[in-house]
Amino acid sequence: MTVSIDMGLTHLGKPAVIDLEELLATRLLVQGNSGSGKSHLLRRLMEQSAPWVQQVVIDPEGDFVTIADHFGHVVIDATMTDRELTMIAARVRAHRISVVLNLDALEPDRQLKAAAAFMNGLFDVDRQYWYPVLVVVDEAQMFAPSASGDFGEEARRMALMAMTNLMCRGRKRGLAGIIATQRLAKLAKNVAAEASNFLMGRTFLDIDMQRASDLLGMERRQAEQFRNLNRGQFIALGPAVSRRPLRVEIGAVETSGRGGSPKLMPLPEQMVETAAELIFKASENDPVLHNNRVVAPSAKEVMQQLTAAAASRMEVQAQEVEEPEDLFDLEDKNQQTDEIIASMMEDPDAAFQPVSQLYQDFQVRCRIKRLKVPDLQQFRRRLSIARAGVDKTEVQPDDWGRAELVASQLPEEMRGVFLLLAKAAMSGLKCPDDMDIAKAYGTRSPGRARWLLTHMEEQGFIICASDLRGNRIVTLTDLGIQTASS
Repeated sequence: MTVSIDMGLTHLGKPAVIDLEELLATRLLVQGNSGSGKSHLLRRLMEQSAPWVQQVVIDPEGDFVTIADHFGHVVIDATMTDRELTMIAARVRAHRISVVLNLDALEPDRQLKAAAAFMNGLFDVDRQYWYPVLVVVDEAQMFAPSASGDFGEEARRMALMAMTNLMCRGRKRGLAGIIATQRLAKLAKNVAAEASNFLMGRTFLDIDMQRASDLLGMERRQAEQFRNLNRGQFIALGPAVSRRPLRVEIGAVETSGRGGSPKLMPLPEQMVETAAELIFKASENDPVLHNNRVVAPSAKEVMQQLTAAAASRMEVQAQEVEEPEDLFDLEDKNQQTDEIIASMMEDPDAAFQPVSQLYQDFQVRCRIKRLKVPDLQQFRRRLSIARAGVDKTEVQPDDWGRAELVASQLPEEMRGVFLLLAKAAMSGLKCPDDMDIAKAYGTRSPGRARWLLTHMEEQGFIICASDLRGNRIVTLTDLGIQTASS
């Protein structure tokens, strides 16, 4: 069945349509300076195609959340952990639910990591869930920058890898990338080159006009026309749109963004004395009070509060002097704590549950045994060892102590895998297979496990090599040991 999406009119007055099935196979790149109408174009495309295909919107500015009210999209505020976002993305594909990932509340580096985690979750699902999905990424130059410098190196690398997977390898998994950027020069070339359909809007910089004309197969002298395009006008080319460059004017939309362009309005008439009083004195209609925000206390009030809190704390400490805990009793409690975590890991699904959920179960079990509940940081450390399936009696205590010390300096998601590799190397065992590494990582996807090993190698924590038979050997550089070939 052929589905045609109405995008507006061509310069000849004929309907401008996009073949949706062809678009799913060939992807789309939208380019235009700020104010050229990119968001309007994306909104028109999503509104027209919403009844026909699942949609996932990566929204850094929170501009597309208004689509949810009209078309039933679920808005996901990306304020959770990366692992939770990955799991949610897998459910999105399994249940075929259109969503908007709202990154508006995050800092730039956190936006990149959250978007990468979510896109990886879309990418790594089982084959049975490879349904067609339009993945719309606004401001794509943020997530696939052509050069480093604007963001942290780790965040940039994670986002760039996710975007590359989306555009280069996503087609077979049903993922059709629709990316929009303000400047082609800032977008990574290997990401832009994978799109076969283009809608080029107004742009003024020579380098962007030249890249746009090159992508459209136009002569350099024809690039000047990109300066003369009006808002909402685009030059279209591609197998899903037109076989020759065609000027298109995007039609109207049903929804609108939360921002919008600011409109001019006259200033209120105020006397100079009255205007100064409005600025320096609070009133009943003060905008801070109107927004239900608490007015910041003065420095004197803050010092008084701190002094009172410190005095109160000293009184409590003077009244309650705790006896030092017996070392033998502490060792016994630690052993009981490890036994509780080990019993939790006997559940086949426990290795794949979020840390927050496991910690709640752990707290209940500790209270039943009348044990003091370790804090979350200690629980994470012990959980990493349990997920790796490490028995400390199988290795030398001093060597294992060094491994735990190195693991404590790594990001949380790497600790269990690092300890699993350390155990294998210290015991002279073969390198664990992808599924064992995936379990220690907390995922069922062997692809995610291989990605983590690559990421750890890029960070310099391990070195992966192969023997003559192609079996994997992992060297742990900080410990100076390596696994046998698998």
